[in-house]
Amino acid sequence: MPNFDDLEITVAELKKQLDSGEKLLLIDVREPWEHQICRIEGAKLIPMRTIPANFQSLDVEETVICYCHHGQRSLDVAMWLRGQGVESAKSLAGGIERWAVDVDPRVPRY
Repeated sequence: MPNFDDLEITVAELKKQLDSGEKLLLIDVREPWEHQICRIEGAKLIPMRTIPANFQSLDVEETVICYCHHGQRSLDVAMWLRGQGVESAKSLAGGIERWAVDVDPRVPRY
């Protein structure tokens, strides 16, 4: 039975992890057109609908953090990944929108 506790990470926690050089896999589950508008540096674009097809190629040894626009799609993906046994999978609470508001105002909002 997958553990769904601690499924989200705050933007402040993610920023701290990135700043400290922590090794993690940051996955942007939005659509390519959204990724064109803005992204978090170092993220890998894997649209939500293609996650199952790309699952085998993911380095799930690292902490996996997914994000989308507001945090709903990434929550679904994180839950799916946990169901596949990726216990480290988390969703960025509030998505890139919250990131732009609280962490990096240079990130365009849409």
